[in-house]
Amino acid sequence: MSPQPGRQLPVLPSVLATGQQMSRDQRRDRYTQASIRHPAKMLPSIAQHVITTFTRPGDLVVDPMCGIGTTLVEAIHLGRDAIGVEYESDFVDFAVANLMLAHSQGAPGNAKVMCGDGRAITALFPDRRGEAALVLTSPPYGNHTHGHVRPDSPLADGKVEKSNFRYTHERRSGNLAHQPLDGLLGSFGHILAASAELLRPGGVVAITVRPIRVKGRLVDLPGLVIETAQQHGLILTDRLAALLAAVRDGRLVTRASFFQILETRRARARGLPACATAHEDLLIFQRAADLPGGPDGGRR
Repeated sequence: MSPQPGRQLPVLPSVLATGQQMSRDQRRDRYTQASIRHPAKMLPSIAQHVITTFTRPGDLVVDPMCGIGTTLVEAIHLGRDAIGVEYESDFVDFAVANLMLAHSQGAPGNAKVMCGDGRAITALFPDRRGEAALVLTSPPYGNHTHGHVRPDSPLADGKVEKSNFRYTHERRSGNLAHQPLDGLLGSFGHILAASAELLRPGGVVAITVRPIRVKGRLVDLPGLVIETAQQHGLILTDRLAALLAAVRDGRLVTRASFFQILETRRARARGLPACATAHEDLLIFQRAADLPGGPDGGRR
């Protein structure tokens, strides 16, 4: 059920079994093959869990950095309406194609995606202010954590053949993936603030994010995102683990990418107790004004 002002949010388990199927299996026949070009796609099962928990059919879902449209596609399959913004025109085309595929498969919701800067989402959708039940998104991580490799490709000078690891080949300042971490967080904060203006009273902002390694150094990106969101008037009300690994007979089956495993091995070779990532943090926020008892009233 959708959250209402002054009411406790629906409760999710602290750990979500969202990695039971591999990402490619979750997307098979539901997304176009061309969509694999995007270097950092949200796991469809995570979007499904969040949308089902915090909205109901007919509600509006927003993604200000929608990429190939995972949030939008899963929303309309669940009978919600959705709007999204994406900076890269190629990915907008992929999102539109994925939405058309969803409609051809009977998805009952309606969606619209626009090419533009997420910081301007209220200007792009001025008539949707105060209507959204949920903002669901994820920040870009930069090209050091993403991409695809061909396991059967020959090595060139000892290096693997890597593809689909760039958000764009143009180093434009508007693309957050090419900004240094401070710039990325600052711009992401402005995107969150703008998106929050679309929320109705009691609406929720949900962000999926994981720690990253930059040149071998572990960066607590979830913690930095929490600080950034709070600087822009959002209060953390829950922090959950959305599994990227499967659970089989009580044990985790890793879904770690080639690059995650490579970084982990490099760190261990230097004597660091590193592990491959098995989950994403799912951060749940509300606006301070929507919480009973003031900014700290809804914190759990």
